[in-house]
Amino acid sequence: MVSCEFPGVHLIRNQGNRGFCAANNQGIRASKGEFIALLNNDAEAAPGWLAALVHALESRPDCGMAASKILVWEDSARIDKAGHLIYPDGQNRGRGSGEIDRGQYDRIEETLWPDGCAALYRKEMLDKIGGFDEDFFAYADDAELGLRARIAGWRCVYVPSAVVRHHRGATLGLQSTRRLALIERNRVLLALKLFPASLLWRNPLYYLARIVSGAWAAAHGRGEAALYPGSSGKLAIALSLLRGDLEALALAPRIWRKRREVDRIRKLSPAEVRELILGNRISLRELSGQSTANKSHA
Repeated sequence: MVSCEFPGVHLIRNQGNRGFCAANNQGIRASKGEFIALLNNDAEAAPGWLAALVHALESRPDCGMAASKILVWEDSARIDKAGHLIYPDGQNRGRGSGEIDRGQYDRIEETLWPDGCAALYRKEMLDKIGGFDEDFFAYADDAELGLRARIAGWRCVYVPSAVVRHHRGATLGLQSTRRLALIERNRVLLALKLFPASLLWRNPLYYLARIVSGAWAAAHGRGEAALYPGSSGKLAIALSLLRGDLEALALAPRIWRKRREVDRIRKLSPAEVRELILGNRISLRELSGQSTANKSHA
């Protein structure tokens, strides 16, 4: 339907919550523009945000994605995300998350992929590689799309003048156990679908190292686990992770079939994908010390 309040705007209404991926795919399919901009309802763009992203992609034909400089809504002097990093078990986090913004991310440069809460994508790229994977529903969906695009040969540019303020963890709430389950499920699905075999078989080892490091951080009041205090909180974490792993196991056959489909768009070899992931690796210490609600950077 066409919006009366905003002439020329095509408003798509769904009867229920179809999730981040499916809803965005609806908009992508309906779009006839050269670029697709995503801006979540928990994010507010500064003036000039969209123009800065468009200019960056117009001048870089090999880039299919542009990442914003995302600041914490409650504390705009602090970085939420300046592009993305990834740990080799599939867990991804924002680059610079929790750091005081001292201008250390004020340079236009390549980054791994953009955060989906405030990003610009080239429509040509999405037409060639497909949109968001709707099996992910929410969380790590932007990581899956971003890594799939990188495998297909597209690059991502980080644009520090494209500034957005973001409410952290607003989708399901910081202490939602469903949020934890989805993050864990989609971590596994991301690795299963896109990781080279040389990293995939090591995945349990990387995961174990992260869990041990996270437990140590939680014992010192740091990291995501600190959001779930006491023995009951830690039990809730364990059950959420188990639920996420079981859901991933149920989806594994379908995701494995999609893994074979990725070869049709592949430009990077498995060795190059491994180098890309390890070259944009977040350290275990940094990852374990971060929290969606942290006010200090590890």
